[in-house]
Amino acid sequence: EGLGPDRAAPRSRLYSLNCLDWSLLTPATKEMLALVEQVKGRFQGEPSFEYSLLEINAEAAARLMANGEEPVIKEEARLIATIEQIDREVGIVPRGAFVKTPLGSVHENRHFEGLSLVEAKKLSSYFHFTDPVNLKNKTLLEKADLDPSTDFLDSLEHDIPRGSWSIQLEKGGTVVVLRSLLWLGLTFYHVPMTKQFGYVYFGTGEKNLDLPFML
Repeated sequence: EGLGPDRAAPRSRLYSLNCLDWSLLTPATKEMLALVEQVKGRFQGEPSFEYSLLEINAEAAARLMANGEEPVIKEEARLIATIEQIDREVGIVPRGAFVKTPLGSVHENRHFEGLSLVEAKKLSSYFHFTDPVNLKNKTLLEKADLDPSTDFLDSLEHDIPRGSWSIQLEKGGTVVVLRSLLWLGLTFYHVPMTKQFGYVYFGTGEKNLDLPFML
């Protein structure tokens, strides 16, 4: 991923099949996201592989054919949409790691020195790094204790279904690890009292839709 000064701005994403040659991924569209959500099964590992929309969504296929387009979706488009979904739904950051300026841009917080061990064990100390949804529905009274410069994102404590995150301590309690049960393979880490944090995804690219029945 390529990031600019404004961390909330759209990112440039690239992919590779051999870690030597890289190709730029185009931004995901709403239509692409809606179609890809219905694709089932594992990735084929071939960007040009085509999924037939006639088998996935007959209405969408009919609209494409009416516009003179082929009723197929390529694996490259599925990859773009899957990365976007993962970043939106389980891409997280510690509270205070980023600040929002009065002009609306988001930057790294130079004064962030990490969460305390006590705070690092709480789901409320982690935010989804995407446009907030629950925050907009809060009342003015609920927002009274929030700092608009740091509390401008949605907290994990309100995620649905409840229990979709697993918090564990590793290396003798010196590293806090959060694992998503919705996107199996997503692991976030943070070293309390330091600026070290991040997340990585090693999975099949399939959302765990059975999660509500497993909790």
